[in-house]
Amino acid sequence: MAVVFFLQKELPEKYHAAIEEKLNKSSLVIKVQFISSEEALKRFQEKFPELQGIVKNIEINPFPPSFETTLEEKEISNEEILKFIEDMKKMKGIDDVQYNKDWIERMQSFSRLASAAGFFLGGILILASFFIISNIIKLNVFSHKEEIEILRLVGSTNTFIKIPFLLEGIILGMVGSVLSIALLLIVIKIFPLYLGYSLGALNELINFRYLSISQSIALILAGAIIGFFGSLSSLSRFLKT
Repeated sequence: MAVVFFLQKELPEKYHAAIEEKLNKSSLVIKVQFISSEEALKRFQEKFPELQGIVKNIEINPFPPSFETTLEEKEISNEEILKFIEDMKKMKGIDDVQYNKDWIERMQSFSRLASAAGFFLGGILILASFFIISNIIKLNVFSHKEEIEILRLVGSTNTFIKIPFLLEGIILGMVGSVLSIALLLIVIKIFPLYLGYSLGALNELINFRYLSISQSIALILAGAIIGFFGSLSSLSRFLKT
C-alpha cells in the first residue's frame, strides 16, 4: 500500500527536508522515496512509449516532484491513513496527494475472494489426489492377491505386507508434487510473456513469483502425506488385522 505526495515545483530545500523528515518519523511509513520531475518523466517514457508524443508537444516537463511512501503491511484502518494524509496535506509545499482508497479496497476484496477460491480448489485437488492414489493401491493389492496369500501362509504380518504399498503411495504423492512444481515453474515462466503482449501497461500490476524452497519442500511433504493416507485408507479395507 502506497501514498504519493506531489510537491510544488521549485520548492525551497527547507520545506522539502521538513516533509521528508515528517514522513520518515511516521509510524505508518516503512519507506520513503523521492522522485524528481526528471525521474518521473523518464518513468513515464519507459512505461508508456506510445504516449511520448504528447509530452514532446507540451515542450515542458509536466510531472511534479513527489515523495512515494510505502505503508506498513500490517492491517491499517482507512481512518488512520486518511488522518495521516490530512496531517501531511497541511504542510507547506505539498500540492496534491494520490491515495486510491476505493481501488485498494477493491483489490483487497478481490484478494480475499481469490484466496477463498484457491483454498476451495486446493481442497478439491487434495481429495482427488487422495482417491486416485487410494484406487491405484487398491488395484495393486488385487493384482498381487496371490503373492499376499503366500506371504500370509508363511507367517508374514499385515504390517509387513502393507509397507511396500505404503511406500508406493508415498512415492506417488511425492512424484505428483514434483511434477506439479515443475509444471507451475513452466507456467510462471511462459504465461507472463503472453500477458506482456496482451495487457500492455497493465502487466505492471501483475507479478508472478516462483515458490520458495521451503514452500516447495512443504508441497512435496504434503504430497507424501496424502499418498500415505490414501494408501492406508485402501489397505485398511483389504488387509485387516
